[in-house]
Amino acid sequence: MPLAYIARLMRSSMLEVLGQDYIKTAKSKGISKAVVVLKHAFRNAILPIISVLGTLVSNLLVGSFVIEKIFGIPGLGMFFVNSISNRDYTLIMGTTIFYSIILIIMLLIVDIAYMFVDPRIKLTKEGR
Repeated sequence: MPLAYIARLMRSSMLEVLGQDYIKTAKSKGISKAVVVLKHAFRNAILPIISVLGTLVSNLLVGSFVIEKIFGIPGLGMFFVNSISNRDYTLIMGTTIFYSIILIIMLLIVDIAYMFVDPRIKLTKEGR
């Protein structure tokens, strides 16, 4: 399911970018189609994919408790589900904070990846 979603998102993003004026200008300058697609279009079309992949990876890491519970694999997810059943509120809060930290770290990695893909995007101290 996520692979099909990513493929459709990449296709629509690529079609949108290929219709932009700067792509038409690059083509009119005589740059080969492969260079235009790889150097100009792909870098701008990949940004939505990076956003989706960041949240998908965090969901994969955080959603492991469902797999652990279904298949009986001991791990942090099984520990979390058992703490819900036992009403161990401190353990529930601790694992929730841990999973939240994983999500925040993945979102930070996505923001840093934006900087490498598109140099126009900069991380600023004050958010200007």
